[in-house]
Amino acid sequence: MNHTPTPHIEAKLGEIAKTVIMAGDPLRAKFMAEKYLDNPLQYNNVRGMLGYTGTYKGKKVSVQGHGMGIPSIGIYTYELFNFYEVDTIIRVGSAGAIDDSLNIGDIVLGMGACTNSNYAKQYNLSGTFAPIADFELLSQAAAEAQKRGFTYKVGNLYSSDTFYDDNTEALRGWQKMGVLAVEMEAPALYMNAARAGKKALCICTISDCPFKNIATTSEERQTGFTNMMEVALALL
Repeated sequence: MNHTPTPHIEAKLGEIAKTVIMAGDPLRAKFMAEKYLDNPLQYNNVRGMLGYTGTYKGKKVSVQGHGMGIPSIGIYTYELFNFYEVDTIIRVGSAGAIDDSLNIGDIVLGMGACTNSNYAKQYNLSGTFAPIADFELLSQAAAEAQKRGFTYKVGNLYSSDTFYDDNTEALRGWQKMGVLAVEMEAPALYMNAARAGKKALCICTISDCPFKNIATTSEERQTGFTNMMEVALALL
């Protein structure tokens, strides 16, 4: 049975590439499509969650928004993996620095994703699942960032269900455990990939440093983080 179009993506089967680069902000996806892709065609505008397919250096690729939070990326990546026959999803997102050595614009490659989310409960596992990236994608991304001279770190992300946490000291606990940065989506991406037998990687750019009280603007987050986009595109 063909499940496409889905309730959230209006593309027909075959209109989305095997590799999709995703951003929480659909306008970042639009920026990527217009800046990097040859002949990008828009395949989705349902709920304003823009998606485009084009080519990059002759290789077919799609870029797609996924919204904010684990429930939202969970929906979009599930549909892409299971209904559109996508093999690889790379998230290019923003994150807040937890590790004191990270600064605005640095790249974090999410080897694993700690979380306060209950997303894994649906699998009825007898223990705690550890959401991790695909090693081949991770190692290639690290090599690419190194080759380009980008400042980056590889390690754990903390993915929170709350942007405004009532516990204002919550990040300090994760800092003690060596977690690098906080974002809101990676575990659902990694779990959906694991369940579907597919590949996934979360690449983040530091957009704010909560402990240093510095942050970028929304416009800078939308169009300024091109280093991580170029790393992601190099993995095609």
